[in-house]
Amino acid sequence: MISLAFPWALALLPLPLLAWRLAPPHREPTPALRVPFFRRVTEAAGAEPRRGAVVRARSRLQMAAAALAWALLVLALAAPERLGKPVEITKSARDVALAIDISGSMDTRDFRTPDGEVQQRFAAVREVVARFVEGRQGDRIALIVFGSKAYLQSPLTEDLSAITSLLERTEVGMAGPHTALGDAIGLAIRTFEASAVEQRLLILLSDGADTASRMSPVNAAEIAADRGVEIHAIGVGDPQASGEDRVDLDALRDIARRGGGGYYFASDQDALAQVYARIDQLAPREVETLSWRPRRSLAWIPMAGALAVALGTTVFLHLASRRRAA
Repeated sequence: MISLAFPWALALLPLPLLAWRLAPPHREPTPALRVPFFRRVTEAAGAEPRRGAVVRARSRLQMAAAALAWALLVLALAAPERLGKPVEITKSARDVALAIDISGSMDTRDFRTPDGEVQQRFAAVREVVARFVEGRQGDRIALIVFGSKAYLQSPLTEDLSAITSLLERTEVGMAGPHTALGDAIGLAIRTFEASAVEQRLLILLSDGADTASRMSPVNAAEIAADRGVEIHAIGVGDPQASGEDRVDLDALRDIARRGGGGYYFASDQDALAQVYARIDQLAPREVETLSWRPRRSLAWIPMAGALAVALGTTVFLHLASRRRAA
C-alpha cells in the first residue's frame, strides 16, 4: 500500500498557475538608441511601432515539461511511502524485583529436594528462582541480594540469561553474615524509580530475622506500598531456631500485609516451587501490545523523474536550436 506522509503538500500544485495569472511579467531594462525620426522610418518600412518590452514566447514542449517537473517535485514533497504489513510487538507492563537473602544462615543444609535429598538452602532457592526467571519472558527483572547490606546485582532488564548467570555466580556470605530486610526493600524501591510501568512486584525471600537494617522493614514496606510496589514475602528456614538463624515469620507476614502482597512459608524445594507458581497466579503478567507498520520512502522516484524531465527537455531544445542554426 502506498500513501502520502504529507498530502497537504499537493495544495501547492496550482501555485505556478496563480503566479502566472496574478504576478506581473518580469521587466528587464536594456540600453536603446533613440532616433528622432523614428516614426518616419517605421512609415517608410511599412511597420507598426510597438512598445519596447518583449515577452519571450515558450513552446508547448517547454510548458508541458515545466508543468510535469513541478508536479513531480510537489509529489516528492508530499513524501510518498510504501506501507508494509502491520507488525505487533508485545511489551510487558510488569517489572519484577527479586530480593534474595544470602546471609550466613542460608548455608544450612536442611532443604529437601523432591527426590528426598538434603540440600543447602541457597542452592535449593537458586534452582527454583532460576526456573521462575526462565518463565518470565517479556518481563523486566532486577536482582537484589542482601546479607549485612543489600546490593543490586542487576537493574531492571529483559536479559533473563544475565539474571540466571548472576544467580549461578552468587554465593552465601558474599553480602555479610547478618540480615538486612529493610535495606533490601529500600534498595528495591530505588530500583523501581527507573520504572514507568504500573505493575511493580517485589519478591522478598529470607530465612532470618532483621538484624542489620538501617531502615525498619515495616516502614520500608509502607513506603513501598505508597510507591505502588507490591511485596510478596517468602520465609524459608527453621522458625524454632534461635538468634539470627530463626526465620521471623511474623515480620515477613507484616511486611507482606503492609506491602499489599502475600506471605508464604516454604520448608522444602517443592513447596518453594509451588509458592512461586502461586505468586504468578495471584499477580498475572500484564502486557501492552504495540502495533506499527514499516514505512519505506519513495520520494526519490518523483524527484528523479523531475530531474530527468528537466535535463531531457534542456538537451532536446539545445540540439534543436543547433540544428536550426546549421
